[in-house]
Amino acid sequence: MFDVGWSELVVIGVVSLVVIGPKELPGVIRSVGRAVGKLRTMAGEFRTQFDDAMREAELHDVKKTFDEAASSASSAMSEATKPFDEVKSELDASAASIRDDAAVTPATSEKITAIEADAQAMEAEIAAETTPEPKPRARKKKAGTAGDEAGKDA
Repeated sequence: MFDVGWSELVVIGVVSLVVIGPKELPGVIRSVGRAVGKLRTMAGEFRTQFDDAMREAELHDVKKTFDEAASSASSAMSEATKPFDEVKSELDASAASIRDDAAVTPATSEKITAIEADAQAMEAEIAAETTPEPKPRARKKKAGTAGDEAGKDA
């Protein structure tokens, strides 16, 4: 930005030495150095705040874009699931009407108990008919026993 070469610095140094004087020159240089340091610090803080503001503004725009995309995706998703929701509600209504139609009354309960008792009796009869009776086992004679030999000798 400012183009200051060695020749300009030498001219500034000679003029300041003549105007300020050799005794006061180190204090003036120290004060100028502090002032330049403060200016640099302030410029750095300003730049940081400006960058943060720009980043925040960009993030706000990005967040707004994502929010818009999310809302459009959720509306598209709700449109896609709408037929399934309708079918589910119809199935729920059908299930409720079936439950209402099949409600058990005391008379129905007695009939069910009688039918269950008949079914158990029939199962017992079937089980009895299909179970084979045990056959008596035939005894095998063992060859070479003492009793057999006595019978052969006589």
